[in-house]
Amino acid sequence: MTAHDQRQRRLIAMEAARLIAEHGMSDYYAAKRKAAQHLGLQHPLPRNEEVEQALGDYQRLFQADTQPRHLKKLREAALQAMRLLERFEPRLTGSVLSGAAHRHSDVNLHLFAATPEEVGWLLDSRDIPFQLVQRHFSFTSATPAKIFPVYRFVAGEVTLDLAVFPLLGVRQAPLNPVNGRPMERISCAALDKMLK
Repeated sequence: MTAHDQRQRRLIAMEAARLIAEHGMSDYYAAKRKAAQHLGLQHPLPRNEEVEQALGDYQRLFQADTQPRHLKKLREAALQAMRLLERFEPRLTGSVLSGAAHRHSDVNLHLFAATPEEVGWLLDSRDIPFQLVQRHFSFTSATPAKIFPVYRFVAGEVTLDLAVFPLLGVRQAPLNPVNGRPMERISCAALDKMLK
């Protein structure tokens, strides 16, 4: 790859990071395409890891005063939700765990239940209104993605996103769409320790 190509990739990654941080774009591919279009560049598009690195750089440069406080708020909301959902062995994942969360980020939790309806029953019993959606998760690059239920609700100003997997799902994390490796996940106890 030429130095010119590398420079273009870096420019696209930086603009995509700005779009994610400032406008809440969650799809990295869409952010990269929009960034390239905005800059009048075509190819090569940066890898997702390059965009994630640029996002961290952007947050350190332009959101150093606000992003750490917001991240702490999201992690505290995650801990509170994980305590409520303790019977489902919740695991925190995503940008709130990695530290790349921005003002548009949701708290992503993975829950494990014999039946997904158990999560809905618990939320109903606490009078928590929710939306039930579906999301695709891949566990290996060689097999097709599977669909899992996701309960979404708002607590205060924070949106929580609860993906429900079978009980044995605690043993194998789905693949991270950014880098293709298993998602990092931590328990309630580990998050509590992180916050302290």
